[in-house]
Amino acid sequence: MNETLSKALNDQLNYELYSAHVYLAVAAYCSGESLDGFANFFMVQAEEEKFHAMKIYKYLNDRGLRATLSGMDTPINEYSSVLDAYEHAYKHEQEVTRRIYHLSDLALNDREHATIQFLKWFIDEQVEEESMFDTIINKLKRIEKDSNAFFMMDAEFATRTFTPPAL
Repeated sequence: MNETLSKALNDQLNYELYSAHVYLAVAAYCSGESLDGFANFFMVQAEEEKFHAMKIYKYLNDRGLRATLSGMDTPINEYSSVLDAYEHAYKHEQEVTRRIYHLSDLALNDREHATIQFLKWFIDEQVEEESMFDTIINKLKRIEKDSNAFFMMDAEFATRTFTPPAL
């Protein structure tokens, strides 16, 4: 694997950790609003992002490369509403998708077949992530004026869990 691709994978590993940081900040916002179910949703999302980072970490190690960690930016900590938080999260996932596509392009250009295969999982994951956030945003927009539906959604998200598949 060439240096450009290995550096880009390391950058993505760090971006996945930053994504976890972003979602923990959203969880803290939700907790501060006494919306524990929505907070749980984002805490679970943060766990998923850490799992993604560790998947890249393991892949780099399996390829005989070294994972390198870097600092991260401060995420947004305040939102105007839960809908605003989910819209921000959706935009963040679209950026993750853009970054994964860039990695895939680099791997394709280098005919780095093992990395192409590895990144397929992330491409499939991003389709699911974007679809999930888009669906939730649409639901939040529909129930905007119905506080009962909003709190039912909060209660539903309180039951969300993350069970990582094997690395």
